[in-house]
Amino acid sequence: MKNATHKTAVVTGASRGIGAAVARRLATGGFNIVVNYAGSADAAKSVVQDIAAAGGSAIAVQADVSDAAAVRQMFKTAEAEFGGVDVLINNAGIMKLALIADSDDALFDSIVAVNLKGAFNTVREAANRLRDGGTIVNFSTSVVGLNLETYGIYAGIKAAIETMTSILAKELRGRSITVNAVAPGPTATDLFLDGKSQEAVDRMAKTSPLERLGTPEDIANVVAFLAGPHAR
Repeated sequence: MKNATHKTAVVTGASRGIGAAVARRLATGGFNIVVNYAGSADAAKSVVQDIAAAGGSAIAVQADVSDAAAVRQMFKTAEAEFGGVDVLINNAGIMKLALIADSDDALFDSIVAVNLKGAFNTVREAANRLRDGGTIVNFSTSVVGLNLETYGIYAGIKAAIETMTSILAKELRGRSITVNAVAPGPTATDLFLDGKSQEAVDRMAKTSPLERLGTPEDIANVVAFLAGPHAR
C-alpha cells in the first residue's frame, strides 16, 4: 500500500542484482519504491512482492533508460502514484568487456546507450523533478582506478559519470539535493560473474583485503546511507 507521507525512490535496473537489493533495503527504511526494469518483468514483480510482503510500498515500471521519453514517463508514473519523487538511484547498466582494439561500433554504441545516455537521461529528469532535499546516487566502478584490461569502454564511461556527478551537485546548489556516486569493487552479481571463469572470479575476490567478493547487500547499505538523513 502506498504511503503518501513517505519519500519515494526510483531505482533503475532494480529487477535483480544490486538494484534489487537497493530497492528492498530502501523499502525497509520507509521509502515508496519504483522498481524500474527494461525487460525482466517477472523479476521486477518478484521484487515488488517481496517489498509488499515486508510491509513496504512499491510498483514496477518498465522503461529503457536509453529512451528519454520512457524515462520521462517513468517519473510521471511515479509522481502520479506517490505524489512526487525524492530519490534517484541510477543503477541500470550493462557490462560488455573487450580489448579496445577489438571493440566494434555496435559494442561501443550499446554500452554508451545504456551506461552513459541512460544515466544522463535519468539524472536530467531527476534534476528537473526531484523535490527539494532529495538525493541522487549514481554508480561508478572501482575499475576507474584499477584500469584493468578489457574494461576500457565500461570504465571510461564510469569516469564520465563521476565527473557528471560532481558537476550536477554544484548545479543543484540551493535545493538541498545531494548528488553522490558509489564505486563498487567486484560484486557477486550476474552482471559481474557472467563469462568469467571460476579461476578469474577467485583471483579478483582475493584482491580485496577481506578476500571475498562484495555482495549486493553490502552496496545497498552504502546507498541507503547516502539516501538517508545522516549523509547530508
